[in-house]
Amino acid sequence: MTTLAPEHPTLDAGALHALLQATHGDPFAILGLHAWGARQVVRVFRPDAESVRILPAEKLSKAARWKPVELSKTEQSGLFEILLENLTAPLRYLVEVTYKSGEVSAPFQDPYTFERVFSGFDAHLFAEGQHWNLYERMGAHLMQLEGVSGTVFQVWAPNAKRVSVVGDFNGWDGRIYPLRKLVECGVWELFIPGIGAGAHYKFEVLNAHGQVVLKSDPFAFFSQNGLQTASLVYDLHQFGWSDEAWMEERAKKEWHRSPVAVYEVHLSSWRRKLEDGGRALTYIELAHQLIPYIKDMGYTHLELLPIAEHPFEGSWGYQITGYFAPTSRHGTPDDFRYFVNFAHQNGIGIILDWVPGHFPKDIHGLSDFDGTKLYEHADPRQGEHCDWGTLIFNFGRNEIRNFLIANALFWLEQYHIDGLRVDAVASMLYLDYSRKPGEWVPNNHGGRENLEAIHFLKRFNEVCYSRFPGIMTIAEESTAWPGVSRPSHLGGLGFGFKWNMGWMHDFLHYMALEPVHRRFHQGEITFSLLYAFHEHFMLVFSHDEVVHGKGSMLNKMPGDPWQKFANLRLLYAWMYAHPGKKLLFMGGEFGQWSEWNHNKSLDWHLLDSPQHDGLRRLVQHLNWLYKNEPALYELDDSYAGFEWIDFHDADHSVVAFLRRSAGGDVMVFVVNATPVPRMGYRIGVSSLGFYSEILNTDAETYGGSNVGNHGGVWADNHAWQGRAHSLVLHLPPLGVVGLRWEAPKLDSVPTTI
Repeated sequence: MTTLAPEHPTLDAGALHALLQATHGDPFAILGLHAWGARQVVRVFRPDAESVRILPAEKLSKAARWKPVELSKTEQSGLFEILLENLTAPLRYLVEVTYKSGEVSAPFQDPYTFERVFSGFDAHLFAEGQHWNLYERMGAHLMQLEGVSGTVFQVWAPNAKRVSVVGDFNGWDGRIYPLRKLVECGVWELFIPGIGAGAHYKFEVLNAHGQVVLKSDPFAFFSQNGLQTASLVYDLHQFGWSDEAWMEERAKKEWHRSPVAVYEVHLSSWRRKLEDGGRALTYIELAHQLIPYIKDMGYTHLELLPIAEHPFEGSWGYQITGYFAPTSRHGTPDDFRYFVNFAHQNGIGIILDWVPGHFPKDIHGLSDFDGTKLYEHADPRQGEHCDWGTLIFNFGRNEIRNFLIANALFWLEQYHIDGLRVDAVASMLYLDYSRKPGEWVPNNHGGRENLEAIHFLKRFNEVCYSRFPGIMTIAEESTAWPGVSRPSHLGGLGFGFKWNMGWMHDFLHYMALEPVHRRFHQGEITFSLLYAFHEHFMLVFSHDEVVHGKGSMLNKMPGDPWQKFANLRLLYAWMYAHPGKKLLFMGGEFGQWSEWNHNKSLDWHLLDSPQHDGLRRLVQHLNWLYKNEPALYELDDSYAGFEWIDFHDADHSVVAFLRRSAGGDVMVFVVNATPVPRMGYRIGVSSLGFYSEILNTDAETYGGSNVGNHGGVWADNHAWQGRAHSLVLHLPPLGVVGLRWEAPKLDSVPTTI
């Protein structure tokens, strides 16, 4: 029969002191069940307890049966222990705590009796930077271990002296649940029975300098936002997806040969619930308001400014502290999954802005995580963005590249995200980005290229595309770096698309000119065709163009209100006619007068005005036209899909060009960038037939003056501009006309030709 000795052994004074001061780096060496000579000792550390006793964990045979026994308290320190004798089998026990308030806990399994969860193979993959499912290990995970339900907590802090998990389950006391350190990889872990979904927690880190800091979980699936920064235990295995048809079709998609029209949105300010204090909409509300709107507008994709958890609203999500948690501003992670699922059911893809280039200095975040420069570069010449007040990831470290690539895969896997637009790629590629001489460190070859970041970007693209066919990665890259959207095995960075920042700057500068001066700047709007097919480009008018005093899209246009609208209609039509995929930031589609303000809703009341609603209808028509005319998207990356008809008429600020599809469809576009109608304007074409006018930005329905071509024109045999045939057109003021070539039929050709 088992006997329980009331006396307890004396713990080493140094070990006891370290435990009491929460500086002991190996709590498993003290707490739990341990051999003591021929006997065994059970130790429980609960400074919040009045008394502690242990109970049998299971029904025992009569011979092994024992009664609950109270542990002795060591010198009022919070350490409780008991010495056990004559054990014939391993002891299985539960702990019951009577708190100083008199409350008694439900019996629970001792956390310090479980084996490690983070395996040696996990450690090996993490050390070499290729643990692509790292999010299935690190962080807080609900699980059953040895038949016991609870949560395992794991965090990487190799230079910490001690790490504890604290939360609403232990009074935020770092002495109660210190973690075990796995010395071969620097990961700390602890399985705590009984902790379920919804528990609030942080990691209390005794860092390399002996300072105690509270850190949010870098791998948390759910977090508080703003001033409250606790992480929350969350179960990611309960949501039921119903987007199988979309996902199967996406896997077969070739986006370079498909229409991609993107609506860029900041979720908190797209629309607000004014009748409820002007609060932001929830993910569920956004699903049923935003998705139908962009579906009706004809967009193919929705791009979201970063929705990963961030404390500061004014960063727009670009300064992230919770890389694995969709912001709780709009609801739970499963609410966001509902939003994505609903978008897919309605034929809309979701692109996330992803920020691997930098992170903020917030004390609860990644900075100085274990008292050392763990996630960031130690050298400030490589580790800090002075312009943004943020820190730069150390791309040369295997574990950091693993953290970031696993994060990208997490969004693609767990949230069915269709694309990642990578922010500020130029800042990652160049060591001297926004730095003066002497403020940066050359690479090993003496150059300015960040070789470690280049390796990271290539690997990121390789892994994402290999694991998730049909997704897209998009680079916001503002320089002339070669091969951004070329596969890495051909020397490129491996992105699917690149934002065409040069086109955007040239066209906005041109359009901001008074029309009388545009004749002197014809080269600005033809230059983009010299490089348009060097990359897979996306043409963008993004959020960056409508902030910081740059004015709204409508207010960038010159002239009186009528001319401003006409100019903007011209610009959007020109954008859709130009080779490249399309992106427009919210509010631009209906001509918001004011700059974007992240703290308020868009000015939806403007749609009561015929001019604003007319602009919206034009964008809607452009999306419809773009998706239904293969000539506008099939050969976006080839000279075979574009041909100048004439770009020499600078005196009249007129250009004409055509677009072709792989199947021989032809569309002709003529732009008149002055407010003067051009009646009887002749352009050359190569083929006879009828040219249907399927686009006229001056149509009355869009708010224009209705100068046009009455549905289309026939080509005649008048040779012009080096072509055998020509069209005589009426060009509207500040307008674009688009015509589709209809192959001639013998019985339909006018006898006058």
